[in-house]
Amino acid sequence: MVGVDPDPSRRSALAWAADEADRRGLPLRLVHARGMTTSGYWSGEFRTGREQWEFREGWEEAARDAGERVLEDAAAFARRRRPRLEVSRRSADGHPAWVLREQARDAAMAVVGSRHLSRTEELLGSASVSLPLAAHAPCPVAVVPEPEHTARQPAHFVVGVDGSPDSAAAIDFAFEAAALRGAELRALCVWRPPLLGALSREAAEQEGRRVLSESLDGPAAARPEVEVRQEFVRGHPVQVLAEASAHALGLVVGSRGRGGFAGMLLGSVSQGVLRHARCPVLVVPASGGRAA
Repeated sequence: MVGVDPDPSRRSALAWAADEADRRGLPLRLVHARGMTTSGYWSGEFRTGREQWEFREGWEEAARDAGERVLEDAAAFARRRRPRLEVSRRSADGHPAWVLREQARDAAMAVVGSRHLSRTEELLGSASVSLPLAAHAPCPVAVVPEPEHTARQPAHFVVGVDGSPDSAAAIDFAFEAAALRGAELRALCVWRPPLLGALSREAAEQEGRRVLSESLDGPAAARPEVEVRQEFVRGHPVQVLAEASAHALGLVVGSRGRGGFAGMLLGSVSQGVLRHARCPVLVVPASGGRAA
C-alpha cells in the first residue's frame, strides 16, 4: 500500500512502492486521503444551515473528483513503470495518517513519502504522516525521501542491532529485503559511551560483538546468500545510522511505538533516523507485521 501525494512532481514513494510490489509479486494499492473541510467556519463568513450543507456537498463532490484524478494519474504512472503490476485504488476522507493506518491493516507494507519536515512540523503539523503511521501501523512502514535517493555500489542495506525484540524483527526483515535485491547487509551495533559509562571500551566492544553475533547467527543461517558485515561503532545511534544511510538502498530499524496518546511518537532512534536518514527508512514493528 502506498499513500499518493497529490503533487504529481512527488513520485519517489510511488515509484519505490511499485518496484517493491513487483519485486515481491504482490498487488499495489494506491490510497489517497482527501482531508476534511472546515465548511468556511474559519473564513469569517456567516452561512445558514442550508448554505453550510450546500457548501459541504459541493466541497465533497469537488474533493472526490480531484481525488479520482490524483489516483488515475498515479495508477498510470505505476503501470508505465511496472506494466505487469496489478494496481487498485482507494480514497477516503480523513487525516492521511489515520486513513493510511486503516488501509494498512491487511497490507504487507505501507509506503509514504517524506519531505524532511522540521521537528516542529513533524510533531505538531497536520502535514506529518510518517511518524504517527510508523508508530501505529501493524505492518512495516517504508518512508521514502524526496527527491529519489540513488544508492552506490556495492548495493547494501543497513540495519540497526541492539539485541531487543524490535531489533530482531528488523534484522529478519533486513535479510529478506537484501536477499530480494541480491544486496549485502551492513549490521551496526552502536555504543553510546554516556549510557555505558560503567564499562570500559574493551568490555563494551566485547558486549557489542556478542549482541551482534547472537542477533545475526540465526537469520544469517536462514539467508546464506546474503553477505553480512558486522560493525561495532562508537557514537550516537541516530548520527551513526544516518551517516551509514548515505549510500544505502535502505535503512531498517525496529519500532518502539507505545499505545495511547504517547504512541504518536516512536522510540528516539526510530524517530531520529526518520528525520535525518538520506535513504528510504523501513520501520518494522516487533511482531514483524506480516499480513494474513
